[in-house]
Amino acid sequence: MKRRVHNYGFWLSALLVISASACNLNTTLPTSTSGPIVVATSTSVPKQQGVAPVDLPLNHTDQATDTNSSVDATKKRAPGGDSFVNDLYERPFNANTMDKYFPYLDIVDTQGYIDSTWGYATITLFGNDANGHLPGKYGVELDLDLNGRGDWLILVSDPSSTDWSTQGVQAWKDANADVGGTVPIVADKVVSNGDGYETLVFDQGKNSDNPDGAWARISSDNKTVTLAFKLSMLGSPKSYAMGAWAGTDLNPASFDYNDHMTHIQAGDPNPGLQLYPIKALAEIDNTCRLAIGFVPTGREPGLCPSIIKHKDNSQPNPPPPNPNNPPPGITIP
Repeated sequence: MKRRVHNYGFWLSALLVISASACNLNTTLPTSTSGPIVVATSTSVPKQQGVAPVDLPLNHTDQATDTNSSVDATKKRAPGGDSFVNDLYERPFNANTMDKYFPYLDIVDTQGYIDSTWGYATITLFGNDANGHLPGKYGVELDLDLNGRGDWLILVSDPSSTDWSTQGVQAWKDANADVGGTVPIVADKVVSNGDGYETLVFDQGKNSDNPDGAWARISSDNKTVTLAFKLSMLGSPKSYAMGAWAGTDLNPASFDYNDHMTHIQAGDPNPGLQLYPIKALAEIDNTCRLAIGFVPTGREPGLCPSIIKHKDNSQPNPPPPNPNNPPPGITIP
């Protein structure tokens, strides 16, 4: 039978070490016993730089509703609001079958605001995903000189904070003026090889001359995305046209989409056309452009329809093009 050997010297030394440690611990803890002691833990949450926007101005500058595709979603169609030839898309569905509708990609309203420092945009979606989130990309395209050719693209990916945040926010610029191809807005006859918005000016505040250049937040019901962008980052414009976008993947290099593919390749959400259903261009929605800081004449390309007459007062704006008419220059198989 083995005998257990007791090392009393070892245990005495250990007891002395523990007692000394306890004494040292007591000297560092707060002496107050009025509340629970909270031990702070280290976190790696990065601090956002610069100054965040405040609340939006009281009144919006312009506003527009957009087609609600939920109405015909079960019929696998979106017969209104889509005009590929005019860079207007109503395609919050999956490709080829259109049997899956994405409420978080379906824009139903957009509004624009401006003050002396910031431009703002709200993008209201029909709904959320199954988890109550907005897992897409959302943004606005800005035309500073009102010629129909976009100049800036402000995007946010997977927004989740109800407070202003730069997380997932980017600002892209078209430095070589090739967005829109040969004719802005309208689909070109020849597919473009342009690089769209090729210059990343702002990326979540990292390595930027404008660490607080763009921000985003969502509403408490997760149905509205609000973007804010510093006017000084854009060159301090007093006015601009602004259109809203939502998509699973909004690729800055692919703008304008109707210049980078044909209508046949893109398909169409209207079952009345032989181009039905949507194909290469799917899971995307956008709006006509709002007039921010200027009174429209009706001659600005891509602007939302209005009743304002032309400067010569000759006639109201012409009606928007019929999306059911196939675009010119395309042969339907």
